[in-house]
Amino acid sequence: MNSQPTQHTRRRRPRRSGAGRPSNAGGGGGGRRQFDAPHKPQSADRPQAAHDPTPVLFNTLGLEASLLEGIAIRGFEKTTPIQSAVIPIAVQGQDVIGCADTGTGKTVAFVLPILSRMLKARVENPNDRNFTRVLILAPTRELCVQIEDDVQGFTYHTDLTSIAVYGGVEMGPQERALKAGVDIVVATPGRLMDHQRSNAVDFSRVDTFVLDEADRMMDMGFWPDVKRIAATLPEPSKRQTLLFSATMPDEVMKLLGEICRDPQYVQVGSAGGPARSITHEVENVPAGQKTEWLAKFLRRTQGPVLVFMRTKSGAERLARQLQGFGIRSAALHADRTQQQRTAAVEGFRGGTYHVLVATDVAARGLDIDGISHVVNYEVPTSRETYVHRVGRTGRAAATGTALTLVAPEELRALEALQRSFGAEFQG
Repeated sequence: MNSQPTQHTRRRRPRRSGAGRPSNAGGGGGGRRQFDAPHKPQSADRPQAAHDPTPVLFNTLGLEASLLEGIAIRGFEKTTPIQSAVIPIAVQGQDVIGCADTGTGKTVAFVLPILSRMLKARVENPNDRNFTRVLILAPTRELCVQIEDDVQGFTYHTDLTSIAVYGGVEMGPQERALKAGVDIVVATPGRLMDHQRSNAVDFSRVDTFVLDEADRMMDMGFWPDVKRIAATLPEPSKRQTLLFSATMPDEVMKLLGEICRDPQYVQVGSAGGPARSITHEVENVPAGQKTEWLAKFLRRTQGPVLVFMRTKSGAERLARQLQGFGIRSAALHADRTQQQRTAAVEGFRGGTYHVLVATDVAARGLDIDGISHVVNYEVPTSRETYVHRVGRTGRAAATGTALTLVAPEELRALEALQRSFGAEFQG
């Protein structure tokens, strides 16, 4: 249990924050109808914990000194409202259910108190190591990698270790890190279950359990796995449980009670609705004309554009068709290899691709600066899907546009989406 494999001891240079990002003023598309996505509470009688969302300086929160160095290097000065609200509760060791708009810093809200507590414990007991203390579950590989990237960024100048555990890559390096007792494990449920079946995991000393995008875990059918994984951890009274998402429907809240102890609920911003920094538009386009219409729109639109498709085959086909129109495009979906998925995301982030055509694998956790538009090629099937998709734009201080293409046969689906927000979209 003493060997420390290189995979989880590497240190990536931390990325700077997106503070001060310019507004995403995108290209036209005249004749579109604009609509307001109203903000309807998820539950009218859901009690909230006392909290203050006022932004404050990070150095006023009592965080461990070496962690403040990592915060400063990444360019963070003040907290976002969800961070202001959650961190004081989380540092006390209480269970938390946190909800806030996408792009408002929820990952940092749970990562910082966890790291601060671990670093303080390491100072008090420097030899108390070689076992996993924190388990973070995320529904997709992309979100898993992004969370672990944040952990690495903040701990760059410390000796804390972490690993991202997900499918599509070799299990060997992950298994060695898990057996060595890496401090922080960020994992997708399926791959983690594979490691548990091979007895590579010992979570008997985990003191913090995090579910990010908890509602998506249930949408994707991961809840039985989540419960089995939670059963291998110390009981809820002996650990802290933190759960976060932009949307937390009431039926999800009921299930979360199975793995928490008296969680403090904190809602900041719109309750399960899109961020107010997003402009919402609808374009009526016959199904057979959508690809050509989209290609014309993309040619006159500045900035990266993320297009969502319902199916993997549809995303692959549309990306090829757009390439045929001379538009630099890549596809992202679950059937692509991990190498292909990484290349698509990094190519989109770096500007190699102007357009990323994706299934809902990209609706959670894809944090790319400056996405000007999110396009729904088909009408989303649920309120939650819409919220998380469009949340890839208008993040942090930026603005963005969400555009939904609606064929005549989709009008009923659009009306259902309108009703789910509690009011009609304004034409």
